[in-house]
Amino acid sequence: MEDSSVFQGLPMDKPEKAAKTTRKPRADAERNRRRLAEVAKAAFAEQGADVSLEEIARRADVGIGTLYRHFPTRNAILEAIYRQEAEQLGAAATELLEKKTPVEALRAWMRLFVEYIATKKLILPALKASTGDTSELTAYSSAHIRGAADVLVRRAIENGDIRKDVQMEDLLYALFGFANIDNQPDLVPRAHRLIDILVAGLMK
Repeated sequence: MEDSSVFQGLPMDKPEKAAKTTRKPRADAERNRRRLAEVAKAAFAEQGADVSLEEIARRADVGIGTLYRHFPTRNAILEAIYRQEAEQLGAAATELLEKKTPVEALRAWMRLFVEYIATKKLILPALKASTGDTSELTAYSSAHIRGAADVLVRRAIENGDIRKDVQMEDLLYALFGFANIDNQPDLVPRAHRLIDILVAGLMK
């Protein structure tokens, strides 16, 4: 997901120096952008998608000009949150598999999926209302999610943790159902209980 640059056919000393002087600002800018998106996500969750950009800048302890340099419009920051959430959910599969058994990595990822859907339900309607077309964003998120789910299911099958006839698509359909329960105070714990029941049914 991260871009990389390759210098070919050039002397090695000067390009390396140039890389050192140009990469750090890009990394800093990306960190600042991600931090602003995280702050904005929290603000949207607490106050709704109509929270002012000035409030987001205040919470992030930056000037409104800094916010606008990263996100010139409200839609820009909404799209950034949507993309960032999908990227993080996709990357979580590999990270979880490094720390947990395949079946427990799958269970933990499904719990993260519930949180992702909660953010999606907040962000997507606001984007649809202003742009009318979110097909590119949904395709982008779907690629990350399906890829992560496929890896987790295959690893759990290969490890003998779950049945061989488990289909990634069926699992995602079930998860969407769990995560789209009406927004009630016990939504997350209820979804977690349903996930535990689902995992038990997947196991041999």
